[in-house]
Amino acid sequence: MGLNVAVVGLGGIGNTHARIYHGHDDCNIVAVCDALQDKADKAAKDYECQAFYSIADMVQSGLRIDVASMCTAGEENGGDHYQATLELLSAGIPVLGEKPISNNITHAREMVALAKEKNIRYGINLNHRFTPAAIRAKEWVEAGRLGELNIINMTMWINNPNESSPHFHMRALHPHSIDVMRYFCGDVLKVQAFFKKGKGRQIWSNVQVNMQFENGVVGHLTGSYDAGGSYGLETCEVVGAEGRFVIREACVGLEFYPRFSQEVETYQNLGGMLGFPETFGSRITRWIEQNLEAAAPEDIDARAEDALKGQLIIEAAIESWENDSVVTINY
Repeated sequence: MGLNVAVVGLGGIGNTHARIYHGHDDCNIVAVCDALQDKADKAAKDYECQAFYSIADMVQSGLRIDVASMCTAGEENGGDHYQATLELLSAGIPVLGEKPISNNITHAREMVALAKEKNIRYGINLNHRFTPAAIRAKEWVEAGRLGELNIINMTMWINNPNESSPHFHMRALHPHSIDVMRYFCGDVLKVQAFFKKGKGRQIWSNVQVNMQFENGVVGHLTGSYDAGGSYGLETCEVVGAEGRFVIREACVGLEFYPRFSQEVETYQNLGGMLGFPETFGSRITRWIEQNLEAAAPEDIDARAEDALKGQLIIEAAIESWENDSVVTINY
């Protein structure tokens, strides 16, 4: 039996989720929901389903909803996630939320706690880890091919001229980069950060973050809304005692450099993935698979707990800059 799906929030990202579900043989979109009626009505026509203008009406409609994507936006791209997510979880519906889980840590903790209390699957669209290149590199780490890990360097930047809150860049973009760093190296213990405003900017649009991980790995994040262009979205390098790997353009290239040999392994477009937009399909497909398998909530890939930990690191970086200090993460 396939999944009956609802999509909440029908902006660009919500429609991306909906198109992926709509094209999947094991999914049937039964409901779309948006407070803006024109968006809900258009999506209902596009995906041949019912339109709702509130989650309360949707969950009380009697429709069987097996999973929901929660794609509302709001301040810093995560400001409207809280209430919508609580309503879905309270109705017993597994949720795939958009990032950031919430830039209000109290709200994020409450959402995670409710899902745990109700034993409901709750994942976040941390799609940068769902690439064939990242999965292959993770296999190398777990097999010990790199030896003891020592260093991780992460660069993520895009051209984004938007002006929002002072730390819009850090809070809206870097849930992704920090999740990739945690994916390979585990939890972060301490953070030190430095910010810079780009030319003509009112927001802190550039950042450098130093990290010490709980396992001793040292890491560095470079981020910007004032860089990028047609090349250079994301580069991740992990260095171990026996070798290192580099992922280029988020998913396009993967290289392995053994420490004691000149024989470099190079992979291009692993799994046929040609570019970043395809990562939405790989992440949502994994969410579909795990729900069809009735995976335990604690086994969901990129759980809400992972997203919460990423937000704690982001807030620690902001605190470090504002207080000119090294901040220890309080999980």
